[in-house]
Amino acid sequence: MSAAMRETLPPPAAPASPFYTAEHEAFRDTLRRFVSREIAPYVDEWDEAGEFPRELYRKASSIGLLQLGYAEEFGGVPTDPFYRIIVSEELAKAGSGGVNASLMSHSIGAPPIAALGPDWMKRKVLPEILAGEKISALAITEPSGGSDVANLKTTARREGDHYVVNGQKMFITSGFRADYYTVAVRTGGPGASGVSLLLIERDRPGFSRTKLRKMGWWASDTAQLFFDNVKVPVENLIGEENRGFIGIMLNFNQERIGLAAGAHGFARVCLDEAIAYARERHTFGKPLIANQVIRHKIVDMAMKVNAVKANLELLAWRVHQGERPVAEICMLKNLATTTLEYVANEAMQIFGGAGYLRGAKVERIYRETKVMTIGGGSLEIMKDLAARQMGL
Repeated sequence: MSAAMRETLPPPAAPASPFYTAEHEAFRDTLRRFVSREIAPYVDEWDEAGEFPRELYRKASSIGLLQLGYAEEFGGVPTDPFYRIIVSEELAKAGSGGVNASLMSHSIGAPPIAALGPDWMKRKVLPEILAGEKISALAITEPSGGSDVANLKTTARREGDHYVVNGQKMFITSGFRADYYTVAVRTGGPGASGVSLLLIERDRPGFSRTKLRKMGWWASDTAQLFFDNVKVPVENLIGEENRGFIGIMLNFNQERIGLAAGAHGFARVCLDEAIAYARERHTFGKPLIANQVIRHKIVDMAMKVNAVKANLELLAWRVHQGERPVAEICMLKNLATTTLEYVANEAMQIFGGAGYLRGAKVERIYRETKVMTIGGGSLEIMKDLAARQMGL
């Protein structure tokens, strides 16, 4: 074939992703329409109100969102990790991390129940959560420490057929209005070997909550929890006594991949918003995007966002194969969240004053970037954990 003929042919079609099937894309389409109809029009109102309607959980369940990744016998839909990436990408398009965090709080609160809980608990609690009838929360972090789970101070003292729980939890997503709390407690001696998990219902005497005001994630229900001689039946133990640390660590790996996927989704939104604005906004008689400095900013943003996506999808595939690449997951979480900080900052700079006004997606996302580098393990702790896993 001559060079002239080759130049007249259209470029070859991009190969289909090796990670996503037609079923994945059908679910993406369903979720995209749900977000545009049920979430995006209301995020400003919900942000200012500091919460969103409980009915949203039931609506999310009606399209199969809450059920992803859980066994069919409990009302779930078994899936692979790529459905969760799709969830993060599509929910991010509404531009509200606060809505996403509370709506999906069961993704960190319920897995220990599904993996380690007694049969009665799975059959009673999981169907209610997955149907959107009840809200699930995970309660690990304490006022005295976050990622240092092995040294948590909330105690659960065995008295007959009950545990008596005393202590506090901090920064708990869905903490004020959750119905079920998966709570890390100390049932044994010091260190990781003395930690257990309990299911604690919201209406138990001595259990109280206080709402927290935050820099971002305004629509997310975040609370401090107080346990004052709260009696919890022994049957509410999740897994074995003094073996809860294992369940917590397994949960952290999934949570950190989820945080990375969420950070990638919001970074992509900032990139898309910046491109659209730069094409629409005119300065000195020409579109903003006509300036080389703006185009270079956008290229740098896209380069970093695409790098996160490639790393995220490869690690998701490895986890799906049964691997536990803890060091790589820690590094992915840091890469994704610092990329979000960079991209959100550059998007704000491109928007200028328009990005500083409430109601702009980039303004809200910019406020919410910092929580992503803290929640689920801070940047510094992720580096230290990765280093230990690498034998350094």
